[in-house]
Amino acid sequence: MSTTHEEVGLVTQGGIPASNLTELIDTHLHMPFPFLSNAHASRAATGVDTWLRTCGLTDELGVEAMIAFTRPAELASCISPTVELDLLQIVANQIAYQFIFDDRAEEIGRRSPALLLPMLSESISVLRGDARPSTPLGAALADLHRQVRERCTPAQAARWACKSREYVHGLLYEAVAQAQPLPPHMALSTSIRSLTAGVEPFFPLAEAAQPHELSPDELHHPAMQRLSRLSADAAVWIPDLFSAVKEQRTGGMINLALAHQRAHRCSLPTAVMLAIRQINGTIREFERLYEEIKPELSPAAIGYVDGMVGWIRGCYYWSRSVPRYADAALTPAHTH
Repeated sequence: MSTTHEEVGLVTQGGIPASNLTELIDTHLHMPFPFLSNAHASRAATGVDTWLRTCGLTDELGVEAMIAFTRPAELASCISPTVELDLLQIVANQIAYQFIFDDRAEEIGRRSPALLLPMLSESISVLRGDARPSTPLGAALADLHRQVRERCTPAQAARWACKSREYVHGLLYEAVAQAQPLPPHMALSTSIRSLTAGVEPFFPLAEAAQPHELSPDELHHPAMQRLSRLSADAAVWIPDLFSAVKEQRTGGMINLALAHQRAHRCSLPTAVMLAIRQINGTIREFERLYEEIKPELSPAAIGYVDGMVGWIRGCYYWSRSVPRYADAALTPAHTH
């Protein structure tokens, strides 16, 4: 790539060179949704700690420190700023569970994708409701499934389980890709990232916050399906910007910025800029489509889409401040 291309955009809006990756992201990422947080955030954080301890997950090495570094209740608060405490607690518990599950799957999958099969099979069985869990992770998922069934309608709980199974399957795809001698190309990498995002299982919880279920016509409208995809992609790609340094250091491949770096053979700051442009296009398409369809939507459907907005907003404001991604603020934004 040319030097001119390398240097494009690596400055702030005032024309001053960005000093680190966080500053670069803050300057160039299109974020039309303002910061919001839930008044029950601290109670949800306490609830997460209690739930993980009850499930026995904090007894496992490194989990307590990881939760302190990821702050799942803080992310839940940014994503779901207006929901009541009972629903916020489920969102926060699920985020905490998915962080633990994802990190465990990554650790095991790096040794061999085949070693993941018992863990993933147990999860699928729990989500189908046809097996008793035999591990603390499985028991936690079973309890989470119970919480969802008690708070949601049967149809919402079924959608939650279906999307959660898709997320579980995605982790095997990721492990297989990581085990290959050559990294996956851009299209395959982003496809796997969509599966492992773990965002879409939360959309039925956003629906549960509404006064009634969405009609089938609204839920399955092509524009609504597209909004779901755009929201999930933008939500998971934004943390990829902030986590790229950490992922690069630990050998991670399924990351949007790193995929751009491989595809274009460029510096990490330039790859981050290319990823930002892709994310900005995704967010702008989401805005345009939402404005087009909004006049046709019921108040419940508008609340549902606002839940998708919450994921885009929440992942940005959480990522830029959470200790898990602190490396982004310590990494220079220059190319040489």
